Amino acid sequence: MADFYQLLGVSRNADADTLKRAYRKLARQYHPDINKQPGAEEKFKEIGRAYEVLADPDTRARYDQFGEAGLGGAAGMPDMGDMGGFADLFETFFNGFGGQAPQGSRSQRRGPQQGDDLRYDLNIDFKQAIFGDQREIKIPHLETCVTCKGIGAKPGTGPSNCSTCGGSGQVRRATRTPFGNFTQVAECPTCSGVGQIISDPCLSCGGNGVKQVRKKLRINIPQGVDTGTKLRVSGEGNAGLKGGPSGDLYVFLRVKSDPKLKREGINIYSEISISYLQAILGDTVAVDTVDGKVDLNIPGGTQPNSTLVLENKGVPRLGNPVARGNHDVLVKVKLPTRINEEERKLLENLALHYSAQNTSVNSGLFSKLFGKDS
Repeated sequence: MADFYQLLGVSRNADADTLKRAYRKLARQYHPDINKQPGAEEKFKEIGRAYEVLADPDTRARYDQFGEAGLGGAAGMPDMGDMGGFADLFETFFNGFGGQAPQGSRSQRRGPQQGDDLRYDLNIDFKQAIFGDQREIKIPHLETCVTCKGIGAKPGTGPSNCSTCGGSGQVRRATRTPFGNFTQVAECPTCSGVGQIISDPCLSCGGNGVKQVRKKLRINIPQGVDTGTKLRVSGEGNAGLKGGPSGDLYVFLRVKSDPKLKREGINIYSEISISYLQAILGDTVAVDTVDGKVDLNIPGGTQPNSTLVLENKGVPRLGNPVARGNHDVLVKVKLPTRINEEERKLLENLALHYSAQNTSVNSGLFSKLFGKDS
């Protein structure tokens, strides 16, 4: 007997999807109704047998360990009373060769159907994301036709039962396969499974029962949202069919960046540059925050690349706007590239004084900081 994996052309560690794809491809190639070459029918049976064994985890495990001998009574043709993997075979027959899929492989469309959900991508400003806002948008979506009230037929008329399926939405067909005759229940091709035919369709919606319109909506943007936040607007998706409920609208937010402020979670980050004198002596400077200009106290002796914190000046926490993050300010210290003679003398005196107080620093400190040619 040929190796089942070789028959299907897959590796021994192939997953279920790989097995199914290989099986369907070979089933179409060797199906007796398509391939009239000698040996095609026998090949078709072999690959069907191989897939039936490998598609079941238990029989596959026994086959991997013991080969055909491990299948015992399961060897040979499968039990026709247990369809098992033959649902895939039917799907290959009827989908692959232009027919209808078996019952259950398509959703039945006779009753009310919920409308589809819709997605809308909305760009908002940096501060709108932080403090919330309202935005008006226009969305194209399906609404129930007011002329026919969703029936799809002209006013005063209505749908009638399909004569092909008798209103059931399904038809039965007998199919001969190498394994015997089977009766398949398929979607009615005349009414597409609805079970009813509209002879006199509504002129307003073309018999669909719904029409596409552009609707204005006001979207409430809560405080603290960020890029990727998804807002759900209930019932503003496409209208349902045959009285089904409408879908929902999902608004995906994208926040524009700010040139001065950066955001990470609920905290805000920015940078300021101060002079070396401000760093040494201290000062009060105005910095940009999400709340506008705020005075920031620079303590005397502030070191370069220090971080000063403005508490509660960050982003409100989504769902709890009372709690806010902080605004962290990175302090950059600017050193002069050129000084006048008076400034030089003052700084030299300062360096000498500092050297006298700290033996680890000598008068060469000034030269190291500013250079003789500064």
